Amino acid sequence: MHELDVIWRLALALVLSSAIGLEREIGQKAAGLRTYSLVGVGSAVFMLVSIFGFSDPIGPAHTALDPSRVAAQIVSGIGFIGGGIIFVRRDTVRGLTTAAGVWVTAAVGMACGGNLPIIAVATTVIYFIVAYGYPRLVRVLPRSRNAPSELRLRYLDGRGILREALAECARRGFSISDLAIKHAANGNGNGHGPREVTVELEVRGQGSVAELATELNELDGIVDVRAGDANELSY
Repeated sequence: MHELDVIWRLALALVLSSAIGLEREIGQKAAGLRTYSLVGVGSAVFMLVSIFGFSDPIGPAHTALDPSRVAAQIVSGIGFIGGGIIFVRRDTVRGLTTAAGVWVTAAVGMACGGNLPIIAVATTVIYFIVAYGYPRLVRVLPRSRNAPSELRLRYLDGRGILREALAECARRGFSISDLAIKHAANGNGNGHGPREVTVELEVRGQGSVAELATELNELDGIVDVRAGDANELSY
């Protein structure tokens, strides 16, 4: 088979993996458009090389090749990238969804390279169903009181805002299990103006974190509030 006859498989892998990567890029995740595109295309190339790359020098009449050997190596080797995305801070694990997305993108690329376009497209559709549909489902599920959620507060320093925010959390039945200052700088970026501080709070409670974030955002001196599951806010 001529190489030009299978080049469409690479193009399909590029389109599908780029679509997945675009969703990650919009969310400003650690692995974005370029990472996902390269993973998908690279997996497709590995499959093509495994299927067609050794037939001429060895000769099909003398040796039976097993293309699944390269496929198995892709499955285990892609874990190297996924392992670099996942990290742990205390009892919070981050990057799991991004790492799983890279793994699925590798599978999409392998399906394209293995001449299974319907499976590749169906897998991509399933990915978007999980990425966009499941978070809405998770939000309506009952929460455990011990489930951690995260709040990122950006506020003006020197006004006692953090103390007020912590008091508001307590009033709504949330306990603070972790607090970390992530960034502190002048608001306008040129060395002048009020100093802004960004703080991450890990909260636990059965109330609505979204409602808590709304209330905190109403406090005088709060610049921005972001809320989400502590395991998924940076996924």
